[in-house]
Amino acid sequence: MRSAMRPTAVAPDEGQRGADSVMNQPDTPFVLDVSIRRQMPLAQHGFTLDVEFSARTRRIVIQGPSGAGKSMTLRALAGLMTPDSGRVVLNQDVLFDSAAGIAKTPRERHISYLFQDYALFPHLTVRQNVAFSLSRGLLNPARNAWREQTDYWLDKMHMQAYADRYPEQLSGGQKQRVALARALASRPRLLLLDEPFAALDTNLRQHLRQEISQLQSQLQLPLILVTHDPVDVAVFGDLLLHVHNGSIRERGTA
Repeated sequence: MRSAMRPTAVAPDEGQRGADSVMNQPDTPFVLDVSIRRQMPLAQHGFTLDVEFSARTRRIVIQGPSGAGKSMTLRALAGLMTPDSGRVVLNQDVLFDSAAGIAKTPRERHISYLFQDYALFPHLTVRQNVAFSLSRGLLNPARNAWREQTDYWLDKMHMQAYADRYPEQLSGGQKQRVALARALASRPRLLLLDEPFAALDTNLRQHLRQEISQLQSQLQLPLILVTHDPVDVAVFGDLLLHVHNGSIRERGTA
């Protein structure tokens, strides 16, 4: 039988302090240097992923046709796919270096990935889904810090009233908000968004785009967004990367 866990309460500002202390660092320079290469199997893509770019801005858009390597680039940055060779450095922290034998795990990278299909756990409540990112895989959101952080981000994403519901009881837009709350609750250094608005209707897409833009400005959280939508490019494309057949062909600004 399904049942939501009942955490204990703590000081009301603890979650906000935790969130702000990690992500609200506007004076800290953001530097991302990427040079990666991986031969993709012919059965999957049939090209070599060959991506090289250097970013100093906190809003980056990757644009290109379907199957060009956009999502694979995000997976490599998140540590979900290991390149054959290359190097990834985030704020002087080496995440991957094939020559040096360095390949940090996804958790060690402190990067959040918002999947296109939301990737919510169907057997967990909304609150438990968000708390999962804080619990290192243990289904125990009753710990004080987890409860406060979870409720802070649910409130931030206007999902507090749905905390005890399950994903099957939510609309697409609500699932997106839960997935975003989970991504932000772990206090990442970088947020990866894989076509976050593609499955939403026009009005909801516009509303969520504005919310994410405002959150990014407030938190000064660097993000990389994959999209086909020119409106997304206009809003988030301080640095625009065009990917074709696994390679970045040009760079620019929106």
